[in-house]
Amino acid sequence: MAGVLYAIPTPLGASPEESLPVSALLTVRSLRDFAVENAKSARAFLSAAGCDPKLASIHEIGEDVTALLQPLRDGRPMGLLSEAGCPAIADPGAKLVDAAHREGFRVVPLVGPSSIVLALMASGMEGQRFAFCGYLPREKAEREKRIRELEARSRRESETQIFIETPYRNDAMLGALLETCAPETRLCVAIDLTLPDESVATKSISAWRRGRPAIGKRPAVFLIEAR
Repeated sequence: MAGVLYAIPTPLGASPEESLPVSALLTVRSLRDFAVENAKSARAFLSAAGCDPKLASIHEIGEDVTALLQPLRDGRPMGLLSEAGCPAIADPGAKLVDAAHREGFRVVPLVGPSSIVLALMASGMEGQRFAFCGYLPREKAEREKRIRELEARSRRESETQIFIETPYRNDAMLGALLETCAPETRLCVAIDLTLPDESVATKSISAWRRGRPAIGKRPAVFLIEAR
């Protein structure tokens, strides 16, 4: 384990013991050094995972990540935690993983929840060819332009397009999709994955237009498949 960076998925809603395998939990409990997106939520996760956060050295990821790798240079393993889901995917932890590779350290991803994969699994859309596109532009015209590009790519490549949004812009994103996409394009909206009120629904754009839901600020993943 010396000099190894462990990429640790964190629960989307369920407790660590419900969402992580025993082997991953044992690894987390053996670590004392952590690079995290948010120290407060990291402490809560570690406590729920059976660790004593008071014994852990926890450092938030900033612009300069090279200093955070010192435990690896000293021969100690360390963990990388995101706010929720898999670290380094739409997450600042990617900078730390890149820095670890540049210095020749081993990076080990642990098994755990990914909202992107869970949404694709439940969508019924093309699962052999898909692309995660991260966040779309904030500005309305640019966002609609990007949606048209992704819809065209999906149609051309027979490829599912997956993207996410900051929760307070969820309803604006849904509105843009309903206004911009062709009626026959399929849209999946996956909300609150792994939480008790989880909802995953896949319909054509024309069907969504007849009954548009209010997502609000609930965590959501959007997928489109054009035919």
